[in-house]
Amino acid sequence: MLEDLTVKDFALIDSASLEFPGGYTVLTGETGAGKSILIGSLTFLLGGKATTDLVRTGADEARVSGTVFCSAESLSAREWLSAHGIEPENGRVLVRRTLRANGKTGAWIQDTPVTRAELAEFTSYLVDIHGQHDHQSLLKVEEHRRFLDSYAGLTEDVRAFTALYADLAAKRKLRDEMNTSERERGEKAELLRFAREEIGKAALKAGEDDELAAEEQRLSQHERLYSLVEQVSASLSGHDGAVALLKRARASLESAAAIDTTLSASLGRLESAYYELDDISDAVGAYESSLAFDPARLEAVEERLAFLFRLKKKYGGTITEVLAYAEEAAAQLERLEGWETNRTALDAEIASLEKAVYRAGTALSERRRAASASLQTGVEGILASLGMAGTSFRVRIDRREGTDTMQMSGPYGFDVIEFMISPNAGEPLRPLAKIASGGEISRVMLALKTVFAAADESETLIFDEIDTGIGGEVALAVGAHLKELSAKKQVFCITHLASIAARADNQIKIEKSVVSGKTVTKAYPVEGNRRVEEIARMLAGDGFSAASLKHAGELLTKYSG
Repeated sequence: MLEDLTVKDFALIDSASLEFPGGYTVLTGETGAGKSILIGSLTFLLGGKATTDLVRTGADEARVSGTVFCSAESLSAREWLSAHGIEPENGRVLVRRTLRANGKTGAWIQDTPVTRAELAEFTSYLVDIHGQHDHQSLLKVEEHRRFLDSYAGLTEDVRAFTALYADLAAKRKLRDEMNTSERERGEKAELLRFAREEIGKAALKAGEDDELAAEEQRLSQHERLYSLVEQVSASLSGHDGAVALLKRARASLESAAAIDTTLSASLGRLESAYYELDDISDAVGAYESSLAFDPARLEAVEERLAFLFRLKKKYGGTITEVLAYAEEAAAQLERLEGWETNRTALDAEIASLEKAVYRAGTALSERRRAASASLQTGVEGILASLGMAGTSFRVRIDRREGTDTMQMSGPYGFDVIEFMISPNAGEPLRPLAKIASGGEISRVMLALKTVFAAADESETLIFDEIDTGIGGEVALAVGAHLKELSAKKQVFCITHLASIAARADNQIKIEKSVVSGKTVTKAYPVEGNRRVEEIARMLAGDGFSAASLKHAGELLTKYSG
């Protein structure tokens, strides 16, 4: 559960600090006031992607933090924390994230730095945000499989199946590549053998080219290097060099310190500088003595570098890649030379994988069909309470066409899954994407989210613009449903509709104003008369007329509490 949220310099929000109790909370405000900005700050906190335009103009850094409570039911979240060595405090963890104007981001759970991916993984166990664009996922048939698998608890099983499928595809591709004529195999083996031997004879060492390039630079610029070092040596060790001057200064300061002990500290520092510079002078002198021009070595280095360049051009951009190429060439050569034996083993592997894919795919299909029945019942029941009584919702599961395992299967199994709907009794089922209106899509998504929530550990559900395309009695039904849902989950909802807002346990108003010439978005709870005025504004655009205030008061009396 999300207990509080603090936002600083995020988009138009200069500063906001909010506390959230459980139950049902609505966020309201005029169009363009910044309601979605507040949800955006929360999305950012939960690990969403970020761009520098989210940093408030004139600020160096955007900061968002929040406290989340991991109840005993939040098993996945608690296991995640334990696996990462993070201790909650009384079940609570502080989540923080920053975004600097230069694009650098930082994230922490408690005081432990985490990556954006880790932050998103952890918070996904606790908070589920349904954004205003999520409706569109219901219009994409390929997403319907993901919805069903999530509901059926098949996500990990599907991931394992995808790995099996990929392994089988790779093995089949390898067999196809090797299943060529004897002449082609011979030609390929000769090329691989040449590459392996050429790279082997080169006796390559990782990083060798970088070392040789540095040596080549020293040797090719020997004259200039020697001249520069000679100048440095003369400046340090000559009669009037820095070391001699420091030595005389040290003797003078030593005498002065004997007269005035306050100079002792300066004397100590001067002595340190003298000894350090003396060491540098010796080192530079030794380096100067070691310098010698070796044209034969320069020629050898240049030849080796040219050879390495040719090898990298043929086999890879780096020595590491060239060595990896040699290893792969040796492996391919071994397979080609023992083709008959390898083919038998590979065929056996493929046959075994085909059976594994078939078993796993069949199991997925069976569990999907079993889960689809309860999903259909659950969604239809909720849709009835949302003003869509008589609606039929079905999950159509068709078998992929094909004549063998690979053609029958895709990376997610054997099934083609699509949601079908008949909004009115007696009408045939049709694809959801083709017949559902905006209001119907909103309600179907709400029904799905509700059904999923029953089996989901997430304790916080956030609905951004769930009221798209609805009004009247339907809006009343949606508000009632959100209120009912909040008995089991913490529910947030951005809404423009008074009938949805009136049912909330808590209401937060988002307001935009201009302060010192800058646009600022503020967020604050409204209670009592201020809440009546906000509901009145939502009803009639007028929060102060007697009629709208009376109507607002009646709505709150009837539906709140």
